[in-house]
Amino acid sequence: MAYRAAMILTTTATLQDKTVSEYLGLVSGEAILGANVFRDLFASIRDIVGGRSASYEKSLREAKDIALAELEQAARALGADAVIGIDIDYESIQVGSGGGMLMVSASGTAVKLTGLGGKL
Repeated sequence: MAYRAAMILTTTATLQDKTVSEYLGLVSGEAILGANVFRDLFASIRDIVGGRSASYEKSLREAKDIALAELEQAARALGADAVIGIDIDYESIQVGSGGGMLMVSASGTAVKLTGLGGKL
């Protein structure tokens, strides 16, 4: 199995001690939580009243991780060293009369980098 260096993923437009040498384009990743999770989330919030729901927080974190992994995979396919300017959005989607879904999407700009001293 080949070792893959960790890709830099950041919400910032610049990286300290790194120079963007090439902009490769927009990349994105998405994850969707099903209707039951979305409906149960709001039901549990009403029941908890001021508390936190660890299971739903875990689901949202997993969805965010999936979206970021897809974004990274798309960037690697372009030959990127990093993704800058990442924006993560959480959106509710109404699907017919069957209920709602929650979508987590991540987008950013895939770039090639050069660093000071020739190191990434």
